[in-house]
Amino acid sequence: MKVSEALDRRISVRAFLDRPVPRALVCRLLEGAARSPSGGNLQPWHVHVVDGPAMARLKALMRLRLAERPGGEGTEYPVYPARLEEPYRGRRFKCGEDLYATLAIGREDKAARRRHFARNFAFFGAPLALFLSIDRQMGVGQWADLGMFLQSILLLALELGLDGCAQEAWAMWPGTIGTFLDLPAGDMLFCGVALGYRDPAAPVNGLRTDRAALTEFVRFVT
Repeated sequence: MKVSEALDRRISVRAFLDRPVPRALVCRLLEGAARSPSGGNLQPWHVHVVDGPAMARLKALMRLRLAERPGGEGTEYPVYPARLEEPYRGRRFKCGEDLYATLAIGREDKAARRRHFARNFAFFGAPLALFLSIDRQMGVGQWADLGMFLQSILLLALELGLDGCAQEAWAMWPGTIGTFLDLPAGDMLFCGVALGYRDPAAPVNGLRTDRAALTEFVRFVT
């Protein structure tokens, strides 16, 4: 698969088949992604892979946590700016509306929207999950490296016949996930990644988000 094909085909998959992912395939995926660009070759990414019995335990734990604290524990980094201005606010709003349209959930049905959002914490049915974290001493440049590593995972997954969904929603649970994974105190949770085989029959997997025209974000300086 060409890189251009993977970029064009990649979506955030939110419904997966009940089909296990071989560990050898996960290792191949992560070894490949580790070739991502990294300033000074720091390679600041840390990965925890959760599957099998651990996945079942985590899902059970999250059902309890969601019942206790539906709003989560609070993030350790701002997922979005506190005051999101245009055009970014409009893009985010439309993305959400387009997502819920695939599920036939109207704006007024807040309960159904909350139930769907809670599916993040069951990895949308994926059989395997990754958690990415980074050393707290790292700065903006290393967070950029971490983002490129995440992108590499998502693109290589397609080449290997897999699909994924990057989930910053997990940043809402730094204490719970830190304890579950036994993260070192010096590590900060970045996100989770649901990984598996997409359900082609699920309408939500038909969502293809918009991208801005070049004229909106490119300026040629001559």
